[in-house]
Amino acid sequence: MRLAAEAWESLFRAQVALMRRFQADDIWRDLTMREYDVLFTLSRAPGGELRLRDLNEGMLLAQSSLSRMVERLESRGLVERSVPEDDARGTLVRLTAEGARRQRETGLAHVRTIAEYVGQALEPAELEQLRDVTDRLRLAQPGIPPRTS
Repeated sequence: MRLAAEAWESLFRAQVALMRRFQADDIWRDLTMREYDVLFTLSRAPGGELRLRDLNEGMLLAQSSLSRMVERLESRGLVERSVPEDDARGTLVRLTAEGARRQRETGLAHVRTIAEYVGQALEPAELEQLRDVTDRLRLAQPGIPPRTS
């Protein structure tokens, strides 16, 4: 039990330290990291489009006010919203050409900083091991029942 807690704390503290460095980077220009996450998530979606609820589930960063953020991104011409034909209550969010361009441009710069901050700290074999271990940890979660008092 103690080893699991120590491993979690180490992973969490490493993630916080890296996120602070990423946020301080001079690559975001007029985007926040959370806004970039919306563009990134849409760039990975088929056709660059997702329902708002699916966009929220696919994001790497937690986002409690996604609807307002999407409105701001739409006003800047980076995404567009529409109503799906099969669900008038839903919202589709689509990456615009300008949004895709900004995502690619910012993404390339972000990958370079990731390579610098993470790649310089670990050997290639360690990076593969880290990826494999964290993937296993993430993928195992749905099969682990929630703890009840």
